[in-house]
Amino acid sequence: MPQLDDLYKEVILDHYRRPRRRGTIDVPPATHARGYNPLCGDEIDMYVSVGDSGEIDAIAFEGKGCAISQASASMLTERVQGGTVADFGDAFDRFKAMLGLGDDDGPAFSTDEELGRQLGDAEALQAVREFPSRIKCATLAWNTLDQALAGRESFEET
Repeated sequence: MPQLDDLYKEVILDHYRRPRRRGTIDVPPATHARGYNPLCGDEIDMYVSVGDSGEIDAIAFEGKGCAISQASASMLTERVQGGTVADFGDAFDRFKAMLGLGDDDGPAFSTDEELGRQLGDAEALQAVREFPSRIKCATLAWNTLDQALAGRESFEET
């Protein structure tokens, strides 16, 4: 049985204690979406500005909830800032596959090093897979950003 200490790796606690890109953005045109997990009360507001070329020019989040949901939001914003919407889509598919979500034809990783290059610090959330009740905490920010990019203003985990 996995130890709870494995779940809260130092990198997760670092992002929780010192979140990156917490706040809002003033860069127009900014898109906003709100995510909510009714099972545990986690909330995420995601703000994103996408340039004409599909590059994520600015991204920030606000929220409240457990260490997993808040650290995941911080890791996500750090991973996608400066990338493209397509890069986010690829990273999101890999993130879901890492957590055991999605179809069996999803992206595979040959090494932990490859996973780290694709997901950055979010690789630390791999341990969440062993705690199914926490997977929605880890994916809340990612789903909320996906909804913001699709032009939807709110999202509720079910």
